[in-house]
Amino acid sequence: MQICLVVDDSEVIRKVARQIVSDLHFVPVSAANGQEALERCRTEMPDAVLVDWHMPMMDGIDFIAALREEAGGDEPRIFYCISENDPKTILKAFQAGADDYLLKPFERDEVAQKFAEAGLTPRA
Repeated sequence: MQICLVVDDSEVIRKVARQIVSDLHFVPVSAANGQEALERCRTEMPDAVLVDWHMPMMDGIDFIAALREEAGGDEPRIFYCISENDPKTILKAFQAGADDYLLKPFERDEVAQKFAEAGLTPRA
């Protein structure tokens, strides 16, 4: 099965996002900040990442850039999760290596569509 890493400092957001990706038949794993997420990726590289923009220790932009520098870090599809549709912030995410973005709060259908557009289909 494919793995989706959910990175957000809000336990509520992590819980909701884990349920959504689980419903889409991905194995959900989570981290509370970018540093913890990077350590998880070094152990097992996910197929997809939903990453929040603002977190303690290491924010989403820094995490994306650091992940892309890791061995195998070019493989995961990264979705930058933001609460405002700010073109400058979105551009920074793309420049750091994000593949796409999601506006929070997001729902199952939005995530499913973004995953499908990125070629992410769950394996049995």
